[in-house]
Amino acid sequence: MPTINIDLTELPNLTNDRFYPLYTNTDRYLVLMGGGGSGKSVFTAQKILLRMVTEQKHRILVLRKVAKTLRESVFMELKNAIYRWGLEKLFKIPKGTSSELHISCVNGNEILFAGLDDVEKLKSISGVTSVWMEEASECSPEDFRQLDIRLRGRTQNYKQMMITFNPIDINHWLKKEFFDQPKPNATTIHSTYKNNKFLDDEAIAVLEAFKETDPYFYQVYALGEWGVLGKTIFNAQKVSERISYLRDHDPLVQRGYFVYEKDSADKIIDSTIKWIATEDGYIKVFERPQSYIPYVLGGDTAGDGSDNFVGQVINNVTGKQVAVYKNQFDEDLYAEQMYCLGKHYNNALVSIETNFSSHPVKVLSRLGYTNQYVREREDTFTGSVVKAYGFVTGKLTRPSAIAELVTVVRESVECINDIDTLNEMLTFVRSEKGRPQAQEGAHDDLIMALAIAYYSRGQQDDKVLQKAIEATVTPFPFRTDTESTGGGYLEW
Repeated sequence: MPTINIDLTELPNLTNDRFYPLYTNTDRYLVLMGGGGSGKSVFTAQKILLRMVTEQKHRILVLRKVAKTLRESVFMELKNAIYRWGLEKLFKIPKGTSSELHISCVNGNEILFAGLDDVEKLKSISGVTSVWMEEASECSPEDFRQLDIRLRGRTQNYKQMMITFNPIDINHWLKKEFFDQPKPNATTIHSTYKNNKFLDDEAIAVLEAFKETDPYFYQVYALGEWGVLGKTIFNAQKVSERISYLRDHDPLVQRGYFVYEKDSADKIIDSTIKWIATEDGYIKVFERPQSYIPYVLGGDTAGDGSDNFVGQVINNVTGKQVAVYKNQFDEDLYAEQMYCLGKHYNNALVSIETNFSSHPVKVLSRLGYTNQYVREREDTFTGSVVKAYGFVTGKLTRPSAIAELVTVVRESVECINDIDTLNEMLTFVRSEKGRPQAQEGAHDDLIMALAIAYYSRGQQDDKVLQKAIEATVTPFPFRTDTESTGGGYLEW
């Protein structure tokens, strides 16, 4: 096979900056999600061509859900890229309306096209070395699994599945597969028309006009934010706009967790509590604790189909979400981290849901944490009303807590800083019976913990609140010690 030498010095000028580093990406999965006009499909075609002329022994398979849509989409995209780069002498492209779509290179490499609805043709294709799934949101998880298995062609080069799509439904399998949890050997990129330096002014004007005429369409189809199918409880437009803003203005200060020592009575020694800063920490901090400010820490325990323990901290003066804790700890370890988080935020008022287990509340009590939400309940033996720690989401409190959070989102969505929490709001819908709940397969842990925090605000000491409002707010003394591992801890 002949070796092709091409000048790569012009490649940066021919490629959008957002995608240029991906030419050298060798991960098994390269997932490009975004809005219309972002250039993700153009780049994918360009990367395929670059591999075709610089590598050997390739059979690259390009697919869409329906075979008849191939010619006017991915086939045309690759054909245009060949001519745009002046490589037409190196490729053989079928002319006219021939039903057989196939592009071959003079070095023996080839590009095959197939629809996922053409089962017989797919069965006849073997030796695939890389795959491009265009408009993958139209495909099923079974389609993806079968293609992943078939990607086993013999080649000395890396094998890659390139997946491009517009995010239509936040409950889609693609989100669960690649975005909800980091997937090994996968790179995910979000792009919009703002990342496309080649887009002309007229195309930009068309997209931006939707800001006024159809804001939801603009968020989903122009900015490439996850869409919503069905009626949501929260204002989907405001939530989507907030997510889009946070992508460009990330308020995250730090991630980490707490370490501590215990005494002979198995109680945490407050003076030993240290904050370990690490990128994979399960506590996200958006605002460090400030002098005089009272905070509320709402908690939702694993139960009712959930496998996450969650904590949400809000500033009880501004109402802002300042920290989020989410992990799959055992109950006692969850309670100990909540103890440290509450201490860190000025001995915050802690309000943990007790519907499925009261153990975290009991652990907090044993550790000596007394600033907990207090509810009234009827003693089952005496019939008298007694007070108890912890929050119960019942027929009265659950609707009220959710309604208050709905109001916060409608009137002050800028108080919410966590994208994961906002994403849960897009899948929190009204069931057939009218009950607000997460869609099937989705979670509402973050929502309920935040709703509990807002609901519990009123139990904060009025004198503490008044002092905070009147005082000059100054940050707590803050120190980070960088260790050899790159981590650190905070002291207060």
